[in-house]
Amino acid sequence: MAIRLPPMVITLIGYRGTGKSTVGPQLAARLGFDFLDADPEIERRAGKSIRQIFADSGEPEFRRLEAAFLAEQLGRERLVLAPGGGAILNETTRTRMRDAGPVVWLTAPTDVIVQRMAEDATSTERRPALTNLPPRDEIEQLLAKRTPLYAQAATITVETSGKPVDTIVELILSALPGATVDPAEGGR
Repeated sequence: MAIRLPPMVITLIGYRGTGKSTVGPQLAARLGFDFLDADPEIERRAGKSIRQIFADSGEPEFRRLEAAFLAEQLGRERLVLAPGGGAILNETTRTRMRDAGPVVWLTAPTDVIVQRMAEDATSTERRPALTNLPPRDEIEQLLAKRTPLYAQAATITVETSGKPVDTIVELILSALPGATVDPAEGGR
């Protein structure tokens, strides 16, 4: 069954480890959209990891690069975009996300985020700690700050813990405004 949508960008937001990079490609495939994971693309353009950008230039410079990259991408069409978990700190970026299309907030409990991050060595190597706190405390502190911003930006919220990716994709698809089933494809 093909799903047709008006031209838009679907932005997946949420804390690291909530499923943006895992859900995004499958959601994009179902819609026939492109998928773009912002952090690896920012790294490619900068020629270094996010961890190295933070070390060389600090978080403000990374956030500047991130905001500029997202502004460019949010002007596209037929895109599923997965920005980093802190992208919502920028008010202009939050507004641009909502103007571009649905903003899907992927959530998970702290225990699940801690476990997923521990299982993803690549993420830990590429991304710096944002505080001097132990991982669980850092997550709780940052979620306390970011949760109101995620809520402000989101048009759809999906809890991801304990759900297979295809179920999460179906939950998102069923909540997308303006989605129609292509009758020519309806029997498949």
